[in-house]
Amino acid sequence: MSEFPGWHGTTIIAVRRGGEVVVAGDGQVSLGQTVIKGSARKVRRLSPGGSDVVAGFAGSTADAFTLLERLEAKLESTPGQLARASVELAKDWRTDKYLQKLEAMLIVSDGRDMFVITGAGDVLEPEHDVAAIGSGGNFALAAARGLMETEFSAEDVARRAMAIAADICVYTNGNLTVEKISA
Repeated sequence: MSEFPGWHGTTIIAVRRGGEVVVAGDGQVSLGQTVIKGSARKVRRLSPGGSDVVAGFAGSTADAFTLLERLEAKLESTPGQLARASVELAKDWRTDKYLQKLEAMLIVSDGRDMFVITGAGDVLEPEHDVAAIGSGGNFALAAARGLMETEFSAEDVARRAMAIAADICVYTNGNLTVEKISA
């Protein structure tokens, strides 16, 4: 019996510079060796309770939407406290039997704080003002870390890093969704 080919997709990067955070994600979703969609939108703006948060996700889309809904609920109960909402989401994700099965990762930012949230219960604040997840995440992260040595804006760093990742990773394309948020 052959194994079902896995869904692959997404490179998400977040860059903080000059008082703003830019979150960018590519649009490719692949099933095995086939590109299923090239224009998926995996970076979203959330506005629960008047707070503005940008989130990017990698992994299963349905799982990511479930997590985004949970994050919105946490943000509504703790307005303006992204760190607390993120930790509460990670706790639930780690301990809830239903949520434990979800296969996704998130990068979230309110313009001040920036976190990577995982199903292992991690809420990581990235060093060097850059975070990246997904199949091309390491390529984008390395490129962005190098580009942070330049005078490029946060958006320029994110776009250039994503272009480099798309040139290297077969599961990443150049069709970007970009969201900016200021502190």
